Amino acid sequence: MNIGFDNEKYLQTQSAHIIERIGQFDNKLYLEFVGKLFDDNHASRVLPGFQPDSKMRMLMQLSDQAEIVIAISAEDIEKNKMRGDLGITYDLDVLRLMSIFKKHGLYVGSVVITKYSGQESASLFRKRLKKLGIKVYRHYLISGYPSNIPHIVSEEGYGKNDYIETSRPLIVVTAPGPGSGKMAVCLSQLYHEHKRGICAGYAKFETFPIWNIPLKHPVNLAYEAATADLNDVNMIDPFHLDAYGETTVNYNRDVEIFPVLNTMFERISGESPYKSPTDMGVNMAGNCICDDEVCREASRQEIIRRYYDSLRRLLVGACSDEEVYKLEMLMNQAGITVHNRPVVDAAMNRAEQTGAPAAALELQDGRIVTGKTSKLLGASAALLLNALKELAGIAHEVHVISPEAIEPIQKLKTQYLGSRNPRLHTDEVLIALSVSAASDPIAQLALDQLPKLKGCQAHTSVMVGTVDMKQFKKLSIQATFEAKYEKTSVLFHGEEN
Repeated sequence: MNIGFDNEKYLQTQSAHIIERIGQFDNKLYLEFVGKLFDDNHASRVLPGFQPDSKMRMLMQLSDQAEIVIAISAEDIEKNKMRGDLGITYDLDVLRLMSIFKKHGLYVGSVVITKYSGQESASLFRKRLKKLGIKVYRHYLISGYPSNIPHIVSEEGYGKNDYIETSRPLIVVTAPGPGSGKMAVCLSQLYHEHKRGICAGYAKFETFPIWNIPLKHPVNLAYEAATADLNDVNMIDPFHLDAYGETTVNYNRDVEIFPVLNTMFERISGESPYKSPTDMGVNMAGNCICDDEVCREASRQEIIRRYYDSLRRLLVGACSDEEVYKLEMLMNQAGITVHNRPVVDAAMNRAEQTGAPAAALELQDGRIVTGKTSKLLGASAALLLNALKELAGIAHEVHVISPEAIEPIQKLKTQYLGSRNPRLHTDEVLIALSVSAASDPIAQLALDQLPKLKGCQAHTSVMVGTVDMKQFKKLSIQATFEAKYEKTSVLFHGEEN
C-alpha cells in the first residue's frame, strides 16, 4: 500500500504542540477531543499511513500529564442512545472507554453527566458509577444556552454545575459520541477555575477538516462526505482571514459558534486568547502529509464509498434523498464518478456476462479478481476463494474446498436450520476452508493469505446480506454494494439474500 502520511512525525509533532499550548496558560488546558480517540478508520483510509490508534498513542506519550474526563448526556442515557458501529448504548460505552483507557495506562479521573435535570435513568447510572468507585459529577441544563451569555456565565449558569476536581495539567474531555456536551464541560470548568484564581485554557482537537490544506482538497471533501448526514460544510475561516490575512479551513458549526465562544472567554477571564476558531485547534495532521497525491486518491475513493453507502441506506430507508444529493455534489467537486473505482466496472461487467450477481476485488498490486454466483457459492464467497487462490498462486481450476465438503454444510442449512438459500456465505466458506486446511496443505496455503486482503477494495453487483457485509468488515476489506436487490420483488432484505 502506498503511504501518504508520516505517522511517526505526527506522533512527535502533535504531542509537542499540545505541550506548547498547555504552557500558554496556567499549566492547565482543557482539550475537547472530537471524534474517535482510537479506531479512527476514516483517518487511516484518507491518510494512508495514519494508524487507527494514532491519537491514543499520542496521548500515551503524554500519560504522565494527561487526565481523561468522559462526558455523557443525561438525555442520551434516558433515550438509550446507541452507538451504531458497536451496537451498545452510550452508558455502556462509557464503561468500555474507561476500561480501554486504563488498559493503555491513561488516567481516567471522572465522568460528568451533562444536561442533567433529574432523569431517573441518569440518576441510576450515576449510582452505578459511584458503586464502582468512579467519581461522578453533574452539569445541568442551562436556559438560553448558548445565546444568553450573561446568564450562562453566572452563578445561575455555569456556577450551578459541579466543579470537576482534576489533578493534572492536560484534561482531555471526550465522550461516547457527538452532542454529549464536551465543549460546555470545558467552558464550565474555565469558569470555575477562574473563580479559584487559575487562568486555565481551552483548545479543540479534531482531525478534520484539515485547516492548512485547500478547502476543496479531496481529504477535506471526504470529511464532508463522512458528515453528510449532519450537513456539515467546510468553509474558509473568515475570522482567521480578517485577523491574520491567512486562508485556513474550518467548518460551519465552529465558525457560527465562535462569536459566542469568544464572548464567553471575555466574560470568564476578561479577554479571549483566540482571534478565530482555527486558533482554538491544535491539529497537526496537515503538516504530516508526505505524499499529497496518495492522500488525494485515497480520499477520492472514500467519497465514492460514502456515496454507495448513502445509496444503500436510502434503499433501506435510513437516510434522505438530500444526503445522496450532497454526496453527488461532492463527487462533482472532486471530479470523479463511480467509474473511478475500478472494482465497480469489473463487478458489473462480470454480472452482465454471467446473468447473475457478481463481485470484484482489487488486490494491493492492482490485480482485479472476480467471483460469480454458482449453485455452491454466493458471489461474495466465490470472490474470497478466488482472491486467496490468486494471492497464493494456486491455479483457478484447483479446488481448495471439495464440493463433497460443501454439500454437507448446504444440507445442514436447508434441511435442519430452515434456510431457503443453499449457497454458502463468506463466513461459511472460510470455515469450510479452515477445516480443509487441517489435512490439505494447498488449502492451508490459501488460508494463510487472509491478512493480505486488508485494505483491498471490493464491489458487488447487488446488495449482500448482513453476514457477508460484516465479514468484509472483519477482514478490513473496503467494500461497496450496488443499491439493488437480487430479486426486485423482495420487500424485506434479510440475511438469506
